[in-house]
Amino acid sequence: MRNGNAIEVEGLQKRFGEVVALSGIDFTVPPGTVFGLLGPNGAGKTTAVRVLATVLSPDGGRAEVLGHDVVRDAAAVRRRIGLAGQNAAVDPNLTGRENLRMVGYLSQLPSAEIMGRAAELLERFGLVDAADRPLRTYSGGMRRRLDVAASLMAHPPVLFLDEPTTGLDITSREDLWVMIRELVDTGTTVLLTTQYLEEADRLANRIAVVDHGRIIADDTPTRLKSQLGNTVVDIELHGDGRAARALGLLSERLGDRIQREGERLRITSDRGAHVLIEVLRLLGGDGMEPDTLTVREPSLDDVFLAITGHHADPESGEDAGDGEVS
Repeated sequence: MRNGNAIEVEGLQKRFGEVVALSGIDFTVPPGTVFGLLGPNGAGKTTAVRVLATVLSPDGGRAEVLGHDVVRDAAAVRRRIGLAGQNAAVDPNLTGRENLRMVGYLSQLPSAEIMGRAAELLERFGLVDAADRPLRTYSGGMRRRLDVAASLMAHPPVLFLDEPTTGLDITSREDLWVMIRELVDTGTTVLLTTQYLEEADRLANRIAVVDHGRIIADDTPTRLKSQLGNTVVDIELHGDGRAARALGLLSERLGDRIQREGERLRITSDRGAHVLIEVLRLLGGDGMEPDTLTVREPSLDDVFLAITGHHADPESGEDAGDGEVS
């Protein structure tokens, strides 16, 4: 591994016709960590994963996984990775156990190991009771868990999880988070793409914020949030243009530390109590009282909004076209 990194990406580029999916991105991932690619649909996250997993060839730049170039040493890369994409890569006509056995054979695991490994993963992912049922009878969450289990059959040292919890209920999502932490504790390197800000905050040692094929921020969750200060004040003023009037009034004192979304104002500061008193004094002096007021710590949603000017929306649909730039 060059410089001791499990994954290295330099100037990676990918186009689909006129669409620029990746515009020269750079990042590194140390071994035994979780690296999060955070961004909305169309940002380029899935394209980056498919290039690293050798599913797609880049148009420029370079990428290595465990010291193996994803273009020149593609076969070596494939032997060392697991991939759970957005769509379950399993056969609906086979049982859960049969699917895992099939993946084991395709991964060239020793025959004597395949049955035991399949049983171990079925137990770990809570699928023992459904192990011998056809996959077409599984719920969406069960299929997702089996897909992640399949990606682990060959004990890969590097695991790519492309939006692994999309469509899962909160309990299944929490269970998968626990499993990811357990994998990292045993030395697995995980590259995770997600639109869920809480997921990135909870799991990732480091996060790259991706938007329109570019990395626009790359740091730890804590340092990303600290850029906004230690306090966020949210206030709502409903009706009669009150929010717009309050924005004009407060902007004179707070400058670019204040943002407006409809009837909601968001103020960030590292002087929380002082700013809160100042906001209430200014609004009160103009005869305005907030309908709601919340004081809290910054979130990754605040970071994403501050950097990109829009939210990372996990409910948004795929972009038009072939969907490769997700």
